[in-house]
Amino acid sequence: MLLKKVKSMSIKDGTLREYINVGSEVEIVQKHHQRSGELTHGFVEKLLTKSPKHTHGIKVRLETGEVGRVKKVFEEE
Repeated sequence: MLLKKVKSMSIKDGTLREYINVGSEVEIVQKHHQRSGELTHGFVEKLLTKSPKHTHGIKVRLETGEVGRVKKVFEEE
């Protein structure tokens, strides 16, 4: 029997800057998708919000160039 190791992931809220680093795997909502709530998946290239927290999510630029506020942060455990 072959056992496969599965990565365990935890999901954190995107309102605290301390959870987000360059290279973090995140889901963001872009400005033009705020009404629909459509999320875009990607990896952080740059953090744009300077404050330690923001009620609507920390603003970031993804490696693809898309800008938005973080709604979910994925972390490997």
